[in-house]
Amino acid sequence: MLGGFKKTTKRNLLKGIPWRFGPNWPGKRCEAKTRKGKPCQRPAKLPVGRCRLHGGASTGPRTKEGLKKLADSKTIHGRFTKIEREKAKARAEQGRIIRSELKELEAWFIDHGYLKKDWRKDWAY
Repeated sequence: MLGGFKKTTKRNLLKGIPWRFGPNWPGKRCEAKTRKGKPCQRPAKLPVGRCRLHGGASTGPRTKEGLKKLADSKTIHGRFTKIEREKAKARAEQGRIIRSELKELEAWFIDHGYLKKDWRKDWAY
């Protein structure tokens, strides 16, 4: 069916009958590149900015299975999963607690004379 459409369009152009979305068409064109590397000349479906062949008609997955399949296909590693983010937040909180305790210890040692106030200069490399 599509082959017949292409033949008819080609014949009409050779006869001088203008194509509906010809080179002077003022509407928004698809922003995708064709296999030849040239921009697609089909009209874009707003707001996607692509024609139906390049994803303009796609609404994306709607079902839970489809959404899970999409998430699985886009997950390269597990670094940004919800569980890993929670683990990272817990580690960051533990680090903040340890740093605050070290700061308290440092102040105690300086106050009681076990460390000089500028003790870090002695340890700088």
